[in-house]
Amino acid sequence: MNTQAAPHFRQVAAAVIGNALEWYDFVVFGFLTVIISKLFFPAENEYASLLQATATFGVGFFMRPIGGIVLGMYADRYGRKAALQLIIALMTLAMALIATAPPYAAIGLGAPLLMVLARLLQGFATGGEFAIATSFLVEIAPENQRGFYGSLQQVGLGLAALGGALAGMFVTQALTPAELESWGWRVPFALGLLIGPVGMWVRRHLEETPEFLNAHRDAAPGLPITAVVKRHMRATLVTFGLIICGTITYYIVLVYMPTFAKTQLEIPLGEAFAAQVIALVCLTVVIPIVGALSDRLGRRAILVPATLVLLVVLYPLFRYLLAAPGFGRLALTQAVLCSVLGLYYGPLSTAVAEQFPIGVRSSGLSLAYNLAVMLFGGFAQYVVTWLIGVTGNPAAPAYYVMFGAVVGCGAALALRERHEVVAHVESWDAAV
Repeated sequence: MNTQAAPHFRQVAAAVIGNALEWYDFVVFGFLTVIISKLFFPAENEYASLLQATATFGVGFFMRPIGGIVLGMYADRYGRKAALQLIIALMTLAMALIATAPPYAAIGLGAPLLMVLARLLQGFATGGEFAIATSFLVEIAPENQRGFYGSLQQVGLGLAALGGALAGMFVTQALTPAELESWGWRVPFALGLLIGPVGMWVRRHLEETPEFLNAHRDAAPGLPITAVVKRHMRATLVTFGLIICGTITYYIVLVYMPTFAKTQLEIPLGEAFAAQVIALVCLTVVIPIVGALSDRLGRRAILVPATLVLLVVLYPLFRYLLAAPGFGRLALTQAVLCSVLGLYYGPLSTAVAEQFPIGVRSSGLSLAYNLAVMLFGGFAQYVVTWLIGVTGNPAAPAYYVMFGAVVGCGAALALRERHEVVAHVESWDAAV
């Protein structure tokens, strides 16, 4: 019993810790957008500079579908472990570029070009991370704990955001503004470089999942992506809709809010990060509890109510915050929103993984996930920054997130539970 439990624990830890470390640096870029915009994208005014920086944050998402398809196909052919190790190496290189890039004042146009290059490389690497790590976790899970194991993927993302918020809170509160702009902003990125040795070390302990090995041994030759398009269009569309809601909420509520608090509410950046830490603790606690609950109730039974609650509370919370901006109201708003998001994120990873059979799972997830993230998540900060500037309405972020909740609710209503997917695949195989 013990000899089997220990390796199984290491398998889970390797996937979750590696995923958290990888996303840490990705999230920090979003948290420190206000500072990066001044140093690498100087413009005639702060608004124009911020738009350029948020566009650079979004440009990496153009590489997400490419990376997702390439790495997803690689994982479906050669294994989850090989793909996850390759992703770690690519992300480490991207982080090194960001951590050491000279500012615009030092090398001129070369500075923003280095940032864009690093973001493109990050986009390619992270394009495969979600689908492959999720496939790995769901495939090693006991049959009656898939929801809990899949939720650990979202726990990893929550830990990444929490680590980024803690790092941002430390440098913004411990350093003067001059120190922060001179060298302090690099500290969180330098810490993120631990992803190289630590990430590679933990993922050396991964063993290929038995489900993948069995499916791979019996699989017919052919490109997985063609099978996804031909046989699993409904699964792709449902996953696309569910991820639209997930990615909009992630990049607005979890990543953009410190920038929103600083630029729109005039709350000090250090206080904004402190409020974010409180909220992210709530998120990280709720996710695995609800993931385990979905093993009893089903994924749909939780995802549909979660989107409806999110839709109802969003605008009132934003109005409450805007009526009297301050640390207390920001912390309360974020804590409530992140707790509601925990309801959605808990079953999300398992729900989308279960839409696809094993042989095309990484490819199918990568295709749907990365298209949704590219179109609706990567430029979320840019969209709401532009909307606020054009309309003068500081509540614009709420409208965008509400749109995502509506799409997510429709997709949740249409998703198939695991037993329904198995029946669908068997009926298709019988027909052909």
